[in-house]
Amino acid sequence: MDKNKQKRLARLRRHRRVRKRVFGTPERPRLNVYRSLTHIYAQIIDDTVGHTLASASTIDREIRERVAGLPKTEQARVVGRVLAERALAKGVTKVAFDRGGYKYHGRVKALAEGAREGGLDF
Repeated sequence: MDKNKQKRLARLRRHRRVRKRVFGTPERPRLNVYRSLTHIYAQIIDDTVGHTLASASTIDREIRERVAGLPKTEQARVVGRVLAERALAKGVTKVAFDRGGYKYHGRVKALAEGAREGGLDF
């Protein structure tokens, strides 16, 4: 098995381990993060009904213009702020953070800090 596949499987194992404990409720939905090589995606999910309440990513038309030319960590911070604005508009103030098996470092940390700056509590 090549190294990239091993890293991906290890991340998925960590993600499953975290998801055993983190569950989104209507009062405190789950903020899920997915990070690819070029983009970052975030969703706020109510797991009781399986609905996405708010989402943001670097490929959204509105955000794409704001993040052009910024480093990836700054792009993630902008995505976090926009996600917080969209969540607050839906009445969501508290979330449970699901880092998706990634280390709380770099872009994942920047997204979380941006969401906190935007007004989310977790």
